Parts: sequence; C-alpha cells; structure tokens
Amino acid sequence: MPHLIVEYSSNLPDFPEREALAALNAAVCASPEVPIEMDLKTRILRVDSYEIGTAPAQRAFVHAQLRLLSGRSPEARQDLGQRVARALREHTPRPDGVQVQLSVEIVDMDRPSYVKGLL
Repeated sequence: MPHLIVEYSSNLPDFPEREALAALNAAVCASPEVPIEMDLKTRILRVDSYEIGTAPAQRAFVHAQLRLLSGRSPEARQDLGQRVARALREHTPRPDGVQVQLSVEIVDMDRPSYVKGLL
C-alpha cells in the first residue's frame, strides 16, 4: 500500500516513463499519508488496444489509479489525487492535433482483506 497504476494510450510514443515514475513517487511520498516511502508501488503501462469515444478525432489518454487502504479523509484523498495529476500534467506529451485526456481515480482497498509482507 499504496499502489499507483498509470495507463497511457500508445499514440503517446514519447511518454517519458522513467521521469514520470520518479516524479509520481516523489509527489505521492511527499504526502503525510505515505509515511514509509517503500510502501508505494508504482507502475506505468502502455495500452495498445483502446478506443476513445466514437468520433474519428485524434485522441489519447493518461489514466492513473491510486489504490489506498480505506479510512483516509476526503481532503487527504483529494490532495493525493491532485499530487498525481500535477506530476502527470508535467510529464505527459501533447502531440500536435491530438486531444489528450488526463484522469486520476482514488480507490479504497478494504483493510481487513489486504495482505502484505516482506519476503
């Protein structure tokens, strides 16, 4: 906990994954909601098969899902979402003629059913 999963459409070929990973981890770990930096697990996935709407426009997307153990206040959740969005805005390419949609979703994980340990 937490888990940050970022998906982006493959028509953003210059998406700087390494830089975005570093910026995302720095932004989320700077929150008091993540007191142990090694608890954050972040991954970025390129999506090759997707469809955005029905119009023939050039469109792309970046979607982040931050999964947290339940119990955080609405303010904490909003702050974390904004941190993720800021980092992604700074690192998402904006190709000419392409509409890029950015979204961030905060998802609660059920505390009693979450299992974690070091191996």
